[in-house]
Amino acid sequence: MAKMFCDFRILLLIAAAVFIYIQMRLFATQSEYADRLAAAVEAENTCTSQMRSLIDQISLQQGRILALEEERKRRDQECGQMKSLVQDLERKDVQRLINRVQVPVAAVVIMACNRADYLERTIKSVLKYQKPISSRYPLFVSQDGSNPDVRSKALSYDQLSYIQHLDFKPVQTERPGELTAYYKIARHYKWALDQLFYNHNFSRVIILEDDMEIAPDFFDYFEAAAALLDKDKSIMAVSSWNDNGQKQFVHDPYELYRSDFFPGLGWMLARSTWDELSPKWPKAYWDDWLRLKENHKGRQFIRPEVCRTYNFGEHGSSLGQFFKQYLEPIKLNDVQVDWKSRDLSYLQEDKYILHFANIVAKAKPVSGNNVLQETNNIDGDVRIKYRDQSEFEYIAGQFGIFQEWKDGVPRTAYKGVVVFRYPSSSARRVFLVSPESLKQLRIKDS
Repeated sequence: MAKMFCDFRILLLIAAAVFIYIQMRLFATQSEYADRLAAAVEAENTCTSQMRSLIDQISLQQGRILALEEERKRRDQECGQMKSLVQDLERKDVQRLINRVQVPVAAVVIMACNRADYLERTIKSVLKYQKPISSRYPLFVSQDGSNPDVRSKALSYDQLSYIQHLDFKPVQTERPGELTAYYKIARHYKWALDQLFYNHNFSRVIILEDDMEIAPDFFDYFEAAAALLDKDKSIMAVSSWNDNGQKQFVHDPYELYRSDFFPGLGWMLARSTWDELSPKWPKAYWDDWLRLKENHKGRQFIRPEVCRTYNFGEHGSSLGQFFKQYLEPIKLNDVQVDWKSRDLSYLQEDKYILHFANIVAKAKPVSGNNVLQETNNIDGDVRIKYRDQSEFEYIAGQFGIFQEWKDGVPRTAYKGVVVFRYPSSSARRVFLVSPESLKQLRIKDS
């Protein structure tokens, strides 16, 4: 019995040892699994962190890709615009090259500033008659300043060239209360004419303003007059304007005159004359400056009886001065005169004084307190004598023509003689003459 008990105890010890061994192995295994699990968790965390970092990097790269894509689209758009601009410039340059095959009669420049609506009306009027002969009359718009509407309007026309005068120099007027606009205008004119005569090398330039319409025979008139301007150095410029060109004072679209008074408002100048004027160009009031005897030096201007330009600019630098009375009623010629077939040699200096004196001499002298009524009672041309400026202004006021003088010369006058039709329905001419006029024309005073 004791032996059996002893054996049982041995078996229990063996079983206990086996159990302990198994527990120890189990614990070791669990520890090993725990270490592996911890390593796996750590590896998973590391992988997750790396994945997040990679995702962040991908997101960042995607943002950069999108930004680059937007930049590419913008660059493509800019390239498209540049390509279109280059093509447009190439097209204009090719056209200009074609045009240069023919020698131009004159460049035509429209002087503009800040009136886009006026400019458009003027451009359309010019292009209506200039398109078929554009190679002989290259068209320019010269803008003074940076008004965006004027710039945009000028650049919208392929048929013209755009030049821009930017002058930021402060204007110092010579007298208190003067408008600075007249100083800026004078600067602009000098710059533009220097550009066209010296940079573009034109021999003649026709100057228009941005508030003018032209007649159907405008270009034919100037082409015929260009030969006269080149040949007769006593002619300073050719104008398309008659200050007394209102409907009630004109009749004959074929009639041309010489004048000692610069008309302006659509005029042609030769380079040889500009060579003289440019160095001494005035600071302001350039048109009145040209009317001074010290500047025109006895030279004269060709003008028509019926205007080849119409000035519709009621609003501008001159603040509508004289517009209703003198500008709005102007008659714009509507007859297509064949100027090439007409002999204009009578306008040469040596012939014209005899031609004009003969017409004035045939006019019937009229005098008295009511010259207006006396004129109406006569069928043919009449001649009315004035003693001085004051009497001239009184007589001119009765008829309604311009009374203004500049440097001793009445508007439109030749040798002191002012001529106009009265009434326009008849061919009667009225000549206002001074005693000095009769002496210069060698007409016997009666």
